Amino acid sequence: MTPQLNYSFARTQGVLIVTDAEGSVSLLHRPQVSLSALLEARRAVGHALPKQEVSPAIFETELSKTYSQNDLSSASEDAIGTGEDLNALADGLPKTSDLLDNSDDAPVIRLINGILQEAIRSRASDIHIEPYEQRLSVRFRIDGTLSEKLSLPARLAPVLVSRVKVMAQLDIAQKRVPQDGRFSLNLGQRAIDVRVSTLPSRHGERLVMRILEKDSSRLALSELGMNAPMLSAFKSALARPNGIVLVTGPTGSGKTTTLYGALSELNDGSRNVLTVEDPVEYALDGIGQTQVNSQVGMSFAAGLRAILRQDPDVVMVGEIRDPETAEIAVQASLTGHLVLSTVHTNSAIAAIARLRDMGVEPFLLASTVTALVAQRLVRELCPNCKTPYQASETELSELGLPNKPTTFYHAKGCNECLDIGYRGRLGLYEMVTMDDKLRAMIHDGSSESKMSKHAFRSRQTLLQSGAQAVVDGLTSPEEVLRVCKSSTAEAI
Repeated sequence: MTPQLNYSFARTQGVLIVTDAEGSVSLLHRPQVSLSALLEARRAVGHALPKQEVSPAIFETELSKTYSQNDLSSASEDAIGTGEDLNALADGLPKTSDLLDNSDDAPVIRLINGILQEAIRSRASDIHIEPYEQRLSVRFRIDGTLSEKLSLPARLAPVLVSRVKVMAQLDIAQKRVPQDGRFSLNLGQRAIDVRVSTLPSRHGERLVMRILEKDSSRLALSELGMNAPMLSAFKSALARPNGIVLVTGPTGSGKTTTLYGALSELNDGSRNVLTVEDPVEYALDGIGQTQVNSQVGMSFAAGLRAILRQDPDVVMVGEIRDPETAEIAVQASLTGHLVLSTVHTNSAIAAIARLRDMGVEPFLLASTVTALVAQRLVRELCPNCKTPYQASETELSELGLPNKPTTFYHAKGCNECLDIGYRGRLGLYEMVTMDDKLRAMIHDGSSESKMSKHAFRSRQTLLQSGAQAVVDGLTSPEEVLRVCKSSTAEAI
């Protein structure tokens, strides 16, 4: 293994030892590097190296790439194998400003840093730290699915939880009530925001960390995965000066990403765009974003009522979850505002029933709602290792496809996808736009099944969208049926 310089030294002095795919070792350095830094790099390797001067931007990119390859297992072994009292290490631990800076050798800090590095490198969205009687489980959620990455001795649970609580500025002494916090850190040049949630359980506190990359590029509407007719209809709904556009689906189905894509489309500088969210996941330049805070009475309803006095053109409400918020959103639409929001329902048409249950009058829904989008996320097959096979009659029937020879693809697993068989996620969508007949049906209180039958006579349902993705070789039938089967009866 090639000797490596200390990360702090490499970053401050501007020298980096790199190894290419063929195993050749060379030295990258920033312009005007000092002679002493070059000599130290030579001393670390033991012989002279070919040198290459690169721009500061390229150097920072290579620095992050090189030092983010630390191994999680070795970090955990450091923590487990030490004879020190780990409980003593939890007191007064300093925050680590950069994950790659390993100048603090406390085993528990190295372990937490290793877990966070591995999660970010694996594209995990969440880290679950779960204490049980005999062990401590560390699981990552990658592309929507949980898998265990580490099993540690149960005695490490309070130390790990205390360390993360220190980082998130939570009360270490309070272990009997749930707590929420957040902290920011860097992985080289990548700025990461981590939301922390603790929950008391039988064998200690469970901990979930949600990883959000601050500089992660927001998806444009054209990149969400909608087909061309649906994308055109969605943009038409956003182009209206008023009305309500609702995105529906369960937790983790990508509703916020779709709304952020819509806001980016509308954020052209000519409109006043304001949001009230819980929480604000990504900062959008040019848009006023307000955080819900129930402890001081800042609910969705209170926030929405306040931002309507700020002369908005477009209003985004993170979620309509109570009658008061629903009523204010409808009134905002009636007074000339475009309102974007989400509702937790299993299908697009079910959002109408949900709002009716909240007490919104059917005639108000008929005159304000302009578009309803339902969505799910399925894992996308790894293009490097997906394996073709002949679809069975049962699979074709469950997906609503004609019974004729069709090639589907299985997930296999390779180094590119961490032996999972899937890499990344794909959006499945169904969309309902209002016409005169559908407005009349809403006004008259028609059933969901009748409205669905009318709305999808010429549009794809979620299941049909998923079936098309399977036929195109983008995902597997198991993935589509996992997320769409429950709504099949509603959609047809």
